[in-house]
Amino acid sequence: MDYLLGIISSIVEDGWAPRLIFVLLVGAAVFAVGLSIAFIFSAINNPLRRRLAGLKQPVSWQLTDSTDSKIASSSTAAQRSMKKLSEYVQPKGKNANSKIKQQLIRAGLRNDSAYGSFFAVKTIVFVAVSAIALVVIRWFPELTPMEAMIYVAVAGYIGFIIPNMVLDQIEKRRVHSIRHAFPDALDLFVVCVESGLGLTATIQRVAKEINISHPELAEELHLVSSEMRLGIDRIDALKGLTVRTGLDEIRGLVALIDQSVRFGTGIAETLRVYSEEFRDKRMQLAEEEAAKIGTKLIFPLTLCIWPGFFLVMIGPAILGVLEAIK
Repeated sequence: MDYLLGIISSIVEDGWAPRLIFVLLVGAAVFAVGLSIAFIFSAINNPLRRRLAGLKQPVSWQLTDSTDSKIASSSTAAQRSMKKLSEYVQPKGKNANSKIKQQLIRAGLRNDSAYGSFFAVKTIVFVAVSAIALVVIRWFPELTPMEAMIYVAVAGYIGFIIPNMVLDQIEKRRVHSIRHAFPDALDLFVVCVESGLGLTATIQRVAKEINISHPELAEELHLVSSEMRLGIDRIDALKGLTVRTGLDEIRGLVALIDQSVRFGTGIAETLRVYSEEFRDKRMQLAEEEAAKIGTKLIFPLTLCIWPGFFLVMIGPAILGVLEAIK
């Protein structure tokens, strides 16, 4: 770092400019690395790639090479360290951070170690960002100790909330994907039930059909089907789906199926009525969003068009006044 800073200082003679350029280069490098990781994960999650991987035959293998054994042992050691750290930093109690637990469930992170790992990562990011802030502050000796403490505290707070922001984004993206897939799944539900399949068989069939196009909802339906096969009541399993997704659309569907089972009415007719109501609801939401466009356009028109219009119309008059004053 000092070598790179020295090179920049030899090119730029200003006192503040080399440090600013160095910080910008570091930020650009971090942004490039993050963007590359995002592209890698998007390529891994490609539905076509998952489909091709599913068509391949499973191959059994063992770690025989010493290098692979070292990688596996280091990964196991990292997991053990993460588990030990999570035991110290995660909140204790039955109702501790129930909101975080609910967000982890809706984000698809449901293994036993997800809750502790989240707080472990949160602690690591907090310490890392605070340490980076301490290193960066050393390049600005003109700062007072109080100002340095304030900057470090702000950096630590940012590092403390970054995992929560990432978790919020993961949760919103997954819930949005499930909401986007629900209309297609609902139509398949109607077709399968009207063709004579039972509710359990319908859920299995729909989950299989949408496994490639909508993997998030397919995963939830597979879980519901597994719970039914284990002996859990159908309504209880569907209510669990409502809790895991948090969607009002699925909550309304479960309520209708529950009423249909209680009163003995046909599930096919219930699903068809709900499908028609859901289409009407989507149309109303689309009309509502379209009606809001005029109001939302006020702000960009005011901020973007009005200054240019003001400059073109009033600018010549202002220049004329300035020339007259001179």
